[in-house]
Amino acid sequence: MARIVVLFDFDRTIIDGDSDSWVVTEMGLTPLFDRLLSTLPWNSVMDRMMKELHSQGRTVEDIAMCLKRAPLDPQIISAINSAHALGCDLRVISDANQFFIETILEHHGLLGCFSQISTNPTLVDEEGRLSIQPYHDPRSSPHGCRLCHANMCKGLVFEHIRSRSSFENGKVRYIYLGDGNGDFCPTLKLGESDFVMPRKNYPLNARICSNPALVKAEVHEWSDGEELKKILLHLINTIFGEDNNKTGNP
Repeated sequence: MARIVVLFDFDRTIIDGDSDSWVVTEMGLTPLFDRLLSTLPWNSVMDRMMKELHSQGRTVEDIAMCLKRAPLDPQIISAINSAHALGCDLRVISDANQFFIETILEHHGLLGCFSQISTNPTLVDEEGRLSIQPYHDPRSSPHGCRLCHANMCKGLVFEHIRSRSSFENGKVRYIYLGDGNGDFCPTLKLGESDFVMPRKNYPLNARICSNPALVKAEVHEWSDGEELKKILLHLINTIFGEDNNKTGNP
């Protein structure tokens, strides 16, 4: 029996929109955000937004309440719960941040479904200010990948997961779901027995279509929560079915 590891991006994959943009818009930070984005990397701008909210007297609890209002498709919730119930190892690889992701997943009762969340770390200091740090610090430990943003190489994260994934009675099969340019690097590291699920009409799908010879994994496009659930569960059941046929189980 193969072990199945399902790797989810977060923004525009688990949630339909972008968690950073949601907080920026909902908490009235758009003018400042747009002004700073021309001079700083996205991750640094988001850390600056947290500082601005603190200076306005907005608390971490205020940010959490905002995040809890972010919409999450019930079909996505069902897909995650179903994949977890089937015994898959679910993980998140995201260029969002720890506090945003964990707050949203916990609010929808999904946090316990994931064995690992790899993302930009956060902390709350003694004054109650939320800060966002880079996953890979470009100053002290640059990752050197030309495909990824300086603060995070998802391909390196995937390689780390793969190096620690072992299964005594069979091989590990990976299913990767994502939408953005940052998801192309880990897609290139998937093997022929793996699957990638790019969201239709988003950058990852365009990169795959433009470079099909570079992608070894089997590609399955999806457009919304209903389609994601249908395809993901089909792939999981297909893998289990292949295992049963090999072992002769009914």
